[in-house]
Amino acid sequence: MSVVVSASPQRPEDVVVSVPAATIEDVGTAAGAARAAQPGWAAAPPAERSGALHAAADAVADATAELVDLVVREVGKPITEARGEAARTVALLRYYAQQVYDPTGAVHDPSGGRGLAYTRRRPRGVAGLVTPWNFPLAIPMWKAAPALAFGNAVLLKPAPQATACAVRLAELVTPYLPDGLLTVLPGDAETGRAVVDAGDVVSFTGSAEVGAGVGATAVARGVPVQCEMGGLSPAVILPDADVESAARQVAYAAFGYAGQKCTATKRVIVVGDPTAFTDALVTAVAALTCGDPAAPETVVGPVIDEAARARVRDAAQSAVAAGARLLTGARTPREAGWFVAPTLLADVPADHLLQRAEVFGPICTLSRVDDVDAALATANDVRYGLAASVFTADLDAALRFADGLAAGQIKVNAPTAGVDFHLPFGGERASSYGPREQGKAAQDFYTALHTVTVAPAGG
Repeated sequence: MSVVVSASPQRPEDVVVSVPAATIEDVGTAAGAARAAQPGWAAAPPAERSGALHAAADAVADATAELVDLVVREVGKPITEARGEAARTVALLRYYAQQVYDPTGAVHDPSGGRGLAYTRRRPRGVAGLVTPWNFPLAIPMWKAAPALAFGNAVLLKPAPQATACAVRLAELVTPYLPDGLLTVLPGDAETGRAVVDAGDVVSFTGSAEVGAGVGATAVARGVPVQCEMGGLSPAVILPDADVESAARQVAYAAFGYAGQKCTATKRVIVVGDPTAFTDALVTAVAALTCGDPAAPETVVGPVIDEAARARVRDAAQSAVAAGARLLTGARTPREAGWFVAPTLLADVPADHLLQRAEVFGPICTLSRVDDVDAALATANDVRYGLAASVFTADLDAALRFADGLAAGQIKVNAPTAGVDFHLPFGGERASSYGPREQGKAAQDFYTALHTVTVAPAGG
């Protein structure tokens, strides 16, 4: 029997959880239970569904301290960010508990003038959700909460490294739901494929390579799918930017939580003389506290595992060998655990891995260009398009970048990292496939729109 083992990245000898992986048969059983529970849940009055989600939110809120400690321990997220994630998880449940009261359709006059025409939204059935480890509470909930709110059942396959968080979250939420409506299915790729195969609607967050396969599988089955698949997010610094403020925000966006966010800044593009901003950024990065994620002052904890640390180190060494300059990252924060220093490199060749693909960790490049046109072209010259930011005091320039950046999330004088759950989230190009997540967009994805025309009897 295959076993899922999740260990703490700051103390790899600390096994957080070890559980049997869900087999294909287990997924099939869970899917059967979900299909049995879903019609009754969908038919329940909105107040009943809302009440269940509010009660679940209360349970999660009451367990905040426990959940924060678990997030810190299992995925190495600094405690300040872990607290924010736990609060967001509660807010997501409450937000979608209210959305059950949103309109489910609209009334129209039929073209013939007599009778009635209207639209009506219906839940799709069973939602197959595959989630990553970097937001072990928030991402499962920003998928599951709307799916449940709009009348669906949920099969959730978390990343192995976040198994304990997903299991505990389900333990807190499921007592307020019908039996079988939400099931967590720990496992590896085989379990994930089975969940994708079982869903009537599929939502995935993870790598571009895996997401492409998930999307193809769902499309071949004819079921709605959304895939969020990372980014190579740029931050553009114009000559009139507030250098100190921009440097602090870019440093956090690039290296907070060891750069392990799909919206993390991976490329800094400076227009004109880069000296002042480079010096300010190096100073800002040096001020970030690296170490034990349980310490309140820590901003940069460990990466998730040994392989992730090796990828960051190998990429940095390769860039230096190709002619790049190492501005930060020469030190090792701690010997124990999967720690790697925030690594900032200048003059990385345009065709190097770091300029073309996402390396998920605390590593970022800095480049200079001559003008705004070159900055916009460089920012867009990748296959990804999730988040981008521009720092400037010029409103015309800000609006030009807002219109021209190939990204789903565009920030002006704000860090690339971070999302608002009440707004649509998603990217362009290889970063995303399918409809947006979160906000009011979630209803469009987790429901099907039907048009009904009623003519008078007898014509």
